Formats: sequence, C-alpha cells, structure tokens
Amino acid sequence: MTRNNDLTMRPINGREEIDLFNRLSYVFDHELAGDLDSGRRRPERMWMALRGDRLPARIAWWSRGEGEPPFMLDVFDLDDTLPESERRDVGTRLLETATAAVIPPGAPRIEYSRFVPPGWRDDATARRVVEDRMAVLEAAGARLLVERLRLEWRPGTTIPEPSGRLRFRPVRDRGELVELMTLVLEGTLDAHSHADLAMMTPAQAAAAQYDDEMARYRSPREWWQTATTPDGDPVGFVIPARNNYRPIIAYIGVLPAYRGKGYIDDLLAVGTRILATHENSEIRASTDLGNVPMAHAFRRAGYVEFEREINMTWS
Repeated sequence: MTRNNDLTMRPINGREEIDLFNRLSYVFDHELAGDLDSGRRRPERMWMALRGDRLPARIAWWSRGEGEPPFMLDVFDLDDTLPESERRDVGTRLLETATAAVIPPGAPRIEYSRFVPPGWRDDATARRVVEDRMAVLEAAGARLLVERLRLEWRPGTTIPEPSGRLRFRPVRDRGELVELMTLVLEGTLDAHSHADLAMMTPAQAAAAQYDDEMARYRSPREWWQTATTPDGDPVGFVIPARNNYRPIIAYIGVLPAYRGKGYIDDLLAVGTRILATHENSEIRASTDLGNVPMAHAFRRAGYVEFEREINMTWS
C-alpha cells in the first residue's frame, strides 16, 4: 500500500473486493472474477486509488494464464466526474505507483489496450474518456501503435458460399503453418506485425506468433485450414479457434502472389462456417483500421463492427 497525499493506492485484497474495484465501470467487469479464479488475473496486479471510500481510479493487467507474466494493461479507468486536471493527476500517480509494483525494474512496459465505441470521435463524452486515458499514458511515454476494428458475426447471418476455386484441408503441422505465416508477412498491413519485423526476421516473427498465440488455443487443430489451388499450390490459410472467452477468427492470410483475386472471401467463409457449425454464439474478429481490404472482406462475410480497440506501446 502507498499513501500519496490524500490518496491510498493499493492492490485489491482478493475476489471479495471485486465490487469495490467495479465502482468504476468497463466492458471487462463481468469477466474479472472468473479471470481471478483462472489465474489470468492476480490481486497484486489489480490496483486502486482510494480517497476514503471513493474510487477515483483503477488499473489492472491481464495475463494469458496462471503463473504467467502480465501480457496486457487492459483496465485503466478514471472517475470522469472529477475535474480534468484532478483526474489526470490521479491517473498519473496510480499508473506510476502500480507499474513500479507490477513490472520488474528494467523490464519493458506492457502494451495498453482499450475497447472503445465505433464512433468515439464523434461523441463528446466518449472522446473525452478515450483521450483522457491516452493523455495520461502519453505523458508517461506511451505512443499510439494502432486503432483496430472489432467485428462480430451473429448466429443466423448468412454465410457466403465459397467460390469453389480453392481446395481446403486441415493444416498439417506447426512447420506448414509457420511457413505460410512467414510468407504472408510480406506486404502485411498489420501494425503489430510491422513492429515485430522491426526486431526480427519474418521467420522468427511467424514462429514467435505461433508459439505465443496459436499453440495456446485448445479448440481442435482440425479446424485450421490451408487453402490450395486445384493443383495443390498453397494460396492461404484461416485459423478458426476458441480463445478463453469465445470463438474467433484468430488469423487469416493470403500469400502475396494470390492477393487481389478475392480468395480472402473463400477463406473467411470456410472459417466462419466451421465455427458456426461447432459454436452456437457470436464469432469475433479484428483487423487494423488501416487494413481496408481485410475490413471489407469481413463486412462482405456478414461481420458488423461493434467496437474498436486502441493499442499503445512504450517501444
């Protein structure tokens, strides 16, 4: 616990303080208790700034599993009834105090993610909420990496029929998928991939993404599909999967030589149909705001934008 003038800053004591932590609200509130039970969150990574029994600010980090280090700073909320200078000051003090306690000395700061309304720039209240948090993080050295579209396919939506131009089969193994992932990084429009490629080769980036993300999905690997020409030449792949919360299109890619021919529609239709067959719920997907071809493909497949995501980094 840290006292900073009139504020007490401390992590929650445990699951019994979820209601106190949720006096400020965000879209993850209903998941916090379950994440604590699973180990994806830990009390010492969920901090509050308290003024008496009032909660002016809160912050929390999420990890991919029990015993793993923080992966994302994904909760950072301020009491928006406070004057602007006061809430930003409280946010700054909590950010620095909690970060010093959660992130080991010398370790890089963790990427920040916030889900925001699609039209947040056009709504004065929503814009203030987003920009307040970003201003606090920018003052601490963070920068905007990317804004992403969050899209959703809903049960009952028609799934386009594949064109029949491609053949589909399950991905054979890690080696095949990493090779295909390496190839699709050429000319990628994905900001996270560009950041990875600034530090490593395409093969290294693809292998790291497979091991850090794809290998963690517990849904059947038979869902993962490689697309080929009738002669057997690889065209692309789609990774329908289920994460810890819901079914998703985890990754989809077309090899550079086959781009611009509409094959992305075939891949997305097959991936969506696999998930719709096995999961009676919404299917989520996301793509960078600047990846216009991918966004159009999702919309043609019946996906609707329901949210956006802001990503900020300290790198």
